[in-house]
This record gives sequence, structure tokens and C-alpha cells, in this order.
Amino acid sequence: MSTEEKTESAYGIAAGELRQFVERIEHLEQEKKDIAEQIKEVYAESKGRGYDTKALRAIISLRKKDKDQRAEEEAVLEIYKQALNMI
Repeated sequence: MSTEEKTESAYGIAAGELRQFVERIEHLEQEKKDIAEQIKEVYAESKGRGYDTKALRAIISLRKKDKDQRAEEEAVLEIYKQALNMI
């Protein structure tokens, strides 16, 4: 097998692998888009039932953080509010 044939063979394998990665990413991007649309629909449904979607988003953001992180952020927020006479 010549060097050129080896290069073409290796290129063919790399191209096939690259194509698989691209197709997997495209598939996942489509799934992400579908999930984002479902989330949007749930927010719309909750809004239709009278819930404040801004508050829901804030609650979901808080639930992603651990207890210590939330406590630290809340303490800093309180300090800033006091400094600005907002309390």
C-alpha cells in the first residue's frame, strides 16, 4: 500500500468519524430545540393558570444552586440592599 493510499484510507476513516460526530451534534441540537420548546409551553401553561413566570424562573434558578451558594448570595444581596438604604 502506497503512502497516498494510506493517507486516503486514513482520511476516509477520519471523515466518517467526523461525519458521525457532526450528525450526533445535529441530533442533540434538535433535541435541545425540542426541549426548549416544551419548556416554553410549560411556562405559557403556568402563566395561563395565573402563575408569575418571572418568579418561576427565579425559583428554578435558585433550586439549581446548593444551600450554601444560595445563602452566600442572599447575604451579599442583603448587605448591598442595606448599603443602598433599600431595606
